[in-house]
Amino acid sequence: MTSVTHRKTWTPWLYLAPALVVLGGLLAYPIYQLGLISLFHYTQAQVSGGEPSTFEGFGNYAELFGDSQFWEVLLATVVFAAACVVSTLAVGCALAVLLTRVRAVPRLALMLAALGAWATPAVTGSTVWLFLFDADFGPVNRVLGLGDHSWTYGRFSAFFLVLLEVVWCSFPFVMVTVYAGIRAVPGEVLEAAALDGASQWRIWRSVLAPMLRPILVVVTIQSVIWDFKVFTQIYVMTNGGGIAGQNLVLNVYAYQKAFASSQYSLGSAIGIVMLLILLAVTLGYLRLLRRQGEEL
Repeated sequence: MTSVTHRKTWTPWLYLAPALVVLGGLLAYPIYQLGLISLFHYTQAQVSGGEPSTFEGFGNYAELFGDSQFWEVLLATVVFAAACVVSTLAVGCALAVLLTRVRAVPRLALMLAALGAWATPAVTGSTVWLFLFDADFGPVNRVLGLGDHSWTYGRFSAFFLVLLEVVWCSFPFVMVTVYAGIRAVPGEVLEAAALDGASQWRIWRSVLAPMLRPILVVVTIQSVIWDFKVFTQIYVMTNGGGIAGQNLVLNVYAYQKAFASSQYSLGSAIGIVMLLILLAVTLGYLRLLRRQGEEL
């Protein structure tokens, strides 16, 4: 009996072993190198071999945490990522419910349009959105009668414009995943809720959302990871972080430190901080759900 139980315990890990080996090779070594560089004084002089690398320990982290700009960028990143995640989940879930209410042809059209947005490269999508909101030739300003209003000049309007593009290219994943989950819910459950007089919002809040919680956990964590490390949209649409760096997020900030300023050790330190923040948020969220009795 013990051997059978032991075999059942290790069987899933044997199936996962090939994928774990590949992921370990692709992720473990780069993360190790990133952490190693963050502990040294590593600039262009060290890259070219002109000066030897010197061990700094946690000196780079101390310098980073002592920089007021880092905390400003971190706060902006957290707020921006949270807004993107909430907006993406709201749009994706709403359209997933809509897909269950429309006929086959509109449903197919909506699915194709959403998948087209999802398949569009981030650089291409960002360029298209810049054209739509262009101060001189953009159709949005003409329709709204805003004249030559520049959406990328102000800090909040630029963040809002980037948020729209991020949601546009991210909601299809949420929509398709949640729609698949809704289709798996027994129709009798939804019919019973409708016969009891529940509104669509009440059906979603009291019936669908609890049943779809494992799926919502996955799309939420995925959205947090994607939106917290946004780079391309910010870099392209705000021309590298906006005027005087007003639209910097951590990923762009790390790029500027590592490549624009050749401070590779500081850029690596920012990368490690981002990794630890994402791990803490993900593990904290999963632990909270476990405490609430959810099976993940």
